[in-house]
Amino acid sequence: MDEALLRSLTPSVLTVLVRRGADFAAAEDAVQDALLQAVRDWPADPPRDPKGWLVTVAWHRFLDATRADAARRRREDRLEEEPAPGPAPALDDTLQLYFLCAHPSLTPASAVALTLRAVGGLTTRQIAQAYLVPEATMAQRISRAKRTVSGVPFGRSGDVATVLRVLYLVFNEGHSGDLDLAAEAIRLTRQLAAVIDHPEVAGLLALMLLHHARRAARTAPDGSLVPLAEQDRGRWDTALITEGVGILQAALARDRLGEFQAQAAIAALHADAPTAEETDWVQIVEWYDELTRLTDSPVVRLNRAVAVGEADGPRAGLAALAALDPALPRHAAVAAYLHERDGDLATAARLYAEAAHKAPNLAERDHLTRQAARLNAATGAGPTPSARHR
Repeated sequence: MDEALLRSLTPSVLTVLVRRGADFAAAEDAVQDALLQAVRDWPADPPRDPKGWLVTVAWHRFLDATRADAARRRREDRLEEEPAPGPAPALDDTLQLYFLCAHPSLTPASAVALTLRAVGGLTTRQIAQAYLVPEATMAQRISRAKRTVSGVPFGRSGDVATVLRVLYLVFNEGHSGDLDLAAEAIRLTRQLAAVIDHPEVAGLLALMLLHHARRAARTAPDGSLVPLAEQDRGRWDTALITEGVGILQAALARDRLGEFQAQAAIAALHADAPTAEETDWVQIVEWYDELTRLTDSPVVRLNRAVAVGEADGPRAGLAALAALDPALPRHAAVAAYLHERDGDLATAARLYAEAAHKAPNLAERDHLTRQAARLNAATGAGPTPSARHR
């Protein structure tokens, strides 16, 4: 069973149902039923037109649910709208679905969560982790959002800023999570940049390209993470870097700075350094100051502490870190790195093990566990409890 094919077809099938009058929540349920049917049937009898098959099955599932929901008087009208046999149109409607989910009646947080779940293919747990809330809370938020957009006319414009936020989160999940969504996020952001002339759209596209340019160097052949300072910069995609820097420079020239442009500027400074030692950390701290002013995000302040530690020394970084909540994701990992650079290997090893215990994915957990083991070996200490019982 080609799960990637099913995932890629889901937005288009969902769009067909919404365009034909299905409310969003019912359409999503029907599409999920069709996907389950495909998992059962396709291995033995694969269809010639997968999208057309999914549209037909999902539409029938929607009709069945509508009848069961006391909508019998509308049955004939809906049956007349049933998709005709044959291949379904090869239209890319994913970006339109992003705008539907970013409806003005939703809060930005709810719009992002709904889009990540319904269109991006992320699980409720993955979305909850991104927002630092319990999974049950996120499930309730998504359910309320579905009810809100049910019945909304397809094509009604949503909020561009919310769509950008969703694309950014989908891209990040594509790089760090279990699903490969980064390339899809770039494709959609390119489409958006082609139809909306705004420096923040360009800034987000530049940011994605600059990060994606380093993708091949992020992991070793065994799948382990390679930190930025240790990456083989010869494996970075110079064409993507050149394109990203060009897009960023044009956006910055318009003097309408936003958070995605500031993040892209930081990524560009990393990309511009021939070696890790030649990175312009002073300028990176200045860009983090701009980003903090724009967002006041604790995660931005956490990353700034790392940059301060590189620019002004580890103790300055630890002083910046002391002002932040230790419960922040990756706080322990940053503290471990700064303590190691300051020469306190025992504390660094303990914090690396603590960070490994809290890591959001297996690759990061294994990397942090290896860091703890390396320092424990250097100091002659045994493995910490967090490392032993991971």
